[in-house]
Amino acid sequence: MEKEVKKTDIGNLGEFGLIERIKDSTVTRNPGTKKGIGDDAAVIDTGSNLMVVSSDILVEEIHFDLSFMPLKHLGYKSAVVNISDIAAMNAIPRQLTVNLALSNRFSVEAIDEFYKGISSACENYKVDLVGGDTSSSTSGLIISITAMGEVTQEEVTYRSGAKENDIICVTGDLGASYLGLQVLKREKAVYLANPDMQPELSDFDYLVKRHLKPEARTDIIHELKEAGIKPTAMIDISDGLASELLHIAKESGHGLNIHSDKLPIDDLSFKTAEELNLDPTTCALNGGEDYELLFTVDQNDYEKIKYLPDITLIGYITAKGGDARLVTNTGDAIPLKAQGWQHF
Repeated sequence: MEKEVKKTDIGNLGEFGLIERIKDSTVTRNPGTKKGIGDDAAVIDTGSNLMVVSSDILVEEIHFDLSFMPLKHLGYKSAVVNISDIAAMNAIPRQLTVNLALSNRFSVEAIDEFYKGISSACENYKVDLVGGDTSSSTSGLIISITAMGEVTQEEVTYRSGAKENDIICVTGDLGASYLGLQVLKREKAVYLANPDMQPELSDFDYLVKRHLKPEARTDIIHELKEAGIKPTAMIDISDGLASELLHIAKESGHGLNIHSDKLPIDDLSFKTAEELNLDPTTCALNGGEDYELLFTVDQNDYEKIKYLPDITLIGYITAKGGDARLVTNTGDAIPLKAQGWQHF
């Protein structure tokens, strides 16, 4: 009798467990591969500067809903999520390739709209679209984009570089994209229940824009260089602040403390969270798709970093082997848990 082969549900591993499993079974053979699986982008030594490469896939009804996501915005966002990964390596984005699988329900004009968004992102970030592929699909629209960038040997920044007493910083504000998505879902539900009802989105423009048309923080990369600051570790916030903090803690081997009263939350985000019966701090920690930068800097850079606009200091790195903790307004330190986007 043939022995039954054990099958493990991918959901039991989750995205990061699956990535670790693939990473553990992967062998790096070429000396030019400086960093493979396990960071925001791979790092390849080209002989002068380093090339960083990142790839993402977006699937209809998993990552986006075309009932409220205009195709032009989708094209723009698809490019930005990859450009953000390049910025998270302290690198400058240079090129993109775009792969599309689409069903016959999409017209030529619809795909033109998508590429208008791609072109707009390329223009804004001074990036070249250099190729890609197209295919038919039986399951809606599937987008796969690869971004390439450039950084010097001295400036490249990994998740693993944080050290004890480093300051933890974050750009912009957090939770707005998640709350924008909740508003869009609410208005969609209202419309489906009564098509005569028109969406009421004018009061939520900022939140909706943060979700539909986010921006990669390449501006921060330039500002840090001008200020003479090299981050010790960096990651972009795609799956939620808590998740990204845990990545830095794991890769650096250190603990960390962040303070709930330091988290940058926009006034509209705070108000909308309460209106939706959501906790604003939970939205900031676990919302995801903010595409802000989370990074650490040496204590010696405090005087430089504290004056830079749109950067908030939220905590510090603790001893090797320590826990990742959230310090509440009452001074209690509780374990930090990631409850953001789950891919499986």
